[in-house]
Amino acid sequence: MKNLTVICKWAAVAAMAVAAVACSKKPVEKPEEPVDEQVRIPINISMGVWTKVTDVAYEKGDQTGIYVVNNTESGESGTLVSSGNHVDNMRFTYAEYWTPDTEIYWADKTTKADFYCYFPYGTPTDVTAHPFSVQADQSALESYKASEFLWGKATGVSPTDEAVPIITNRSMSNMLIYLQPGNGFTEETFAAASKSVRICNVKIDATVDLRTGVATAIGSNTEVVPYNEGGYYRALIVPQTVADGLNLITVTVDGVDYTFAKGFTFEPNVQHKFTIAVNKSSGGVDITIGGWESDGEDHGGSAE
Repeated sequence: MKNLTVICKWAAVAAMAVAAVACSKKPVEKPEEPVDEQVRIPINISMGVWTKVTDVAYEKGDQTGIYVVNNTESGESGTLVSSGNHVDNMRFTYAEYWTPDTEIYWADKTTKADFYCYFPYGTPTDVTAHPFSVQADQSALESYKASEFLWGKATGVSPTDEAVPIITNRSMSNMLIYLQPGNGFTEETFAAASKSVRICNVKIDATVDLRTGVATAIGSNTEVVPYNEGGYYRALIVPQTVADGLNLITVTVDGVDYTFAKGFTFEPNVQHKFTIAVNKSSGGVDITIGGWESDGEDHGGSAE
């Protein structure tokens, strides 16, 4: 009986100890939920072409450079600089859509941004003066295409999951030259004659301000050989002014050079159409120039 009493006492003490431990044990805490975690929004772009001279759209494999500049807290546009922008010269390559070399993101959910785009892709060291040259010999289609420079900008764009639309325009000028038989030629003899065209006294080097897309001609004057489209010739020209008195166009017919001297200003993103009538006159020729498509004026003249 005494032994039973002792056992009961020890059992009671053990039960009390277990109860005490149970009461002092802290409840299991659940992990805290993230509080307003920042969601990163990828930047996508969709570029169209307003005046791409080789095609109505970009081609597979085309590469462009993109700069992204965040707006200020007051909503004003920031300033594009050579480095240190939100995105610096990210290369995008076109297939069925535009893909960056590396994924880029908006600064946050609310900060608007300006987008600057240029084509073809390069490695600018100074966004105010990016060097570019048209080809001196554009007689091959690939050389003509390589003379194209496009630029576009989209401002005040709000963060979005959708692709940012950017329309690019041409920074170069487009020169179209049509040849016609004049006095001393028939349609048949003129068609049978060997003919070539040179654009004279123009600069082929330029710097392009990537903030504005404006190209400035630099360097010395030279000649440009245009691409023969069949019914006419065409060439991409750096915007510039050819001074009065300088030869602008040389037409060679059956080995004889006929020149036309006239001052002229080439405008960016504008097609300038020249209709040249070659007239045999006193052993020389008269060359007249028709009106621009852009202004409708008659810039006629003659040369011996």
